[in-house]
Amino acid sequence: MKNSRLLNFPGKEKIFSFLKKLNIPSRIVFLVVGILSTVWMLIRVIPKPSRMNYPCMKAAMPVATSFMSYLIGITGFTFLFRKARERFYQARYLWAGLFVFLGLIAGIWTIVSTDRTAKAAQVTLQSPQAGNEPIGTAKGIFPGRVVWVYDPNVTDENCENVTGDYWYLDANTDQDLVKAMLSKGLRNLSGGATDAEAWTNIFKYFNENHGKGQTGYQAGEKIAIKINLNGQGHPRNINTSPQICLAILDQLVNIVGVAQTDISIGDPACAMNNITYNPLNAAFPDVTYWGYESGRVQAEPTASAVLFSSDDSDLRYEDVLPQAYVDAAYLINIPVFKKHHRAGISLGSKNHFGSLGAYTGGAWHLHYSLPSPDASGEAVNGEYGVYRCFVDIMGHKDLGGKTMLYLVDGIWGSVNWGHPPVKWRMEPFNDDWPSSLFLSQDPVAIESVGYDFLYNEFDENHPTEGLPATDDKGPFPRFNGTDDFLHQAADPANWPSGISYDPEDDGSVLTSLGTHEHWNNANARKYSRNLGTGNGIELYYTSTNPADIAEHQLASTATIYPNPVTDKTTIQFELVKPSLVFLEIYSPEGKLVQTLNQGQMKAGSHQFSWDPEGQSGLYIGRLSVTSGGVHSNKAFKIRVQ
Repeated sequence: MKNSRLLNFPGKEKIFSFLKKLNIPSRIVFLVVGILSTVWMLIRVIPKPSRMNYPCMKAAMPVATSFMSYLIGITGFTFLFRKARERFYQARYLWAGLFVFLGLIAGIWTIVSTDRTAKAAQVTLQSPQAGNEPIGTAKGIFPGRVVWVYDPNVTDENCENVTGDYWYLDANTDQDLVKAMLSKGLRNLSGGATDAEAWTNIFKYFNENHGKGQTGYQAGEKIAIKINLNGQGHPRNINTSPQICLAILDQLVNIVGVAQTDISIGDPACAMNNITYNPLNAAFPDVTYWGYESGRVQAEPTASAVLFSSDDSDLRYEDVLPQAYVDAAYLINIPVFKKHHRAGISLGSKNHFGSLGAYTGGAWHLHYSLPSPDASGEAVNGEYGVYRCFVDIMGHKDLGGKTMLYLVDGIWGSVNWGHPPVKWRMEPFNDDWPSSLFLSQDPVAIESVGYDFLYNEFDENHPTEGLPATDDKGPFPRFNGTDDFLHQAADPANWPSGISYDPEDDGSVLTSLGTHEHWNNANARKYSRNLGTGNGIELYYTSTNPADIAEHQLASTATIYPNPVTDKTTIQFELVKPSLVFLEIYSPEGKLVQTLNQGQMKAGSHQFSWDPEGQSGLYIGRLSVTSGGVHSNKAFKIRVQ
């Protein structure tokens, strides 16, 4: 099994890059990679033809086919022109002309065939999937809730991210606002009136659902915090923000009362640099920081493998984990808000590649289960219902099983695994930094929300992206199969035939890990619990910006009269400023029966009449208002007699 990993296509990609760095002519690079691809397919497929369906085979197929087409074409071209030359010397001009003609056809076929094969490997993008069709079982104190905290003031929109003005500086990321955003997010996630009450609710929910009863945090229990430090090659590249790391440590130590010596934080696969370490260590010197420089310690592995791949192919793997995870009672997962050239998106599940790959020289052995395993720009593994390592990660007892809080750091967002931040086009960001945090207790729900944001923002026309896709740019969230792992994590009915996810290999097969669905559209961003139509995701918007908070109450003055309704009723509301308004009525069964308004409206008082047309029952009205990037939702009951 280890040998097959070494021959897998990440190795081919390294060879390709190495040859290019040597300035070897592209024709030689093509020949070398073509030979490697063809030989790789022959030695793998001939002994076991079923391997043709492996992602690495699908990745090799376009290159090998192109290479074989080239060989056949160039051989035919050479043979025919040699025959033409012979006939020309024999003064048999008609035959010479015929061979020249056939040689030209062979040459053109070589070019067209190779080009066609290359085009076949270009990125195939997935169309938007149907929204508001939830699957799985929602998790959390408020099931399926994902809290989105947005405050544009937390970042400096004029940050140039150059020497002396990098993203991580306090002048560009406001530490006090980050703390306020985290506080707001925790309280809205848990229903707590204070930060202390919020944490008590979070710990009690987790412990009750892990067989510990209704207990909060107990002194001496250890907490491990997995952050993302992939971008340490250059200070312009983003990692989990030092400010959010400092804010979470402040909460745990000063609000929950966790001893610093019981907390570990870092990315086992990436040594923590001074940009992150210095401010954290200055405030909390007794916390364990993973790394290799002064003051940091290596995250030691378990003595033997504890995670076992559920794949049934010969690419099945076994992995050790950081011993700190096994010793911890709780995990907190803090990924960065970004997409990825192999996985499509890189959030909480992908964040643990730094946990599994820390002791294997990288997570190369996991890449084959991603949509684009070789980072070719093509989703060669984009089918739905194939093995996905993310499900094993989300379900393992010492990874997703111990995670009490998922916190996506969207203060800055990036285009790939370890790259500089980019500004976002979509509402409410409007060509500014995303300046957001996302919190949830449901691992599937928060990844689903992150997917929808990333899918909408990074299309093939994004100014920093474009086609053709490379390992640095491309509409990666739109790869086919990017959300396949969410379908499988939510509902075992979507598992591949013959595979049962059991990452501890102890016979305890996973059940639903959370709920998955897509929002209704990128403007309203509503999920089934927002609409009152299902038991899936609730996207709960909040802000720490005083102006946003005031505008967030735009729909709070809505009134309905008469109610109960016997004939017609009037729905009236006030708008503080011009806004985009959606006013919808849903039946007792949760189906949309009428849209009374959908469009831009002026500030002031507005009213609409609704006639239930002889129906009866409890109907739900939904008033959604968007103004200046701030969203407000209000649901109200209409009883029809």
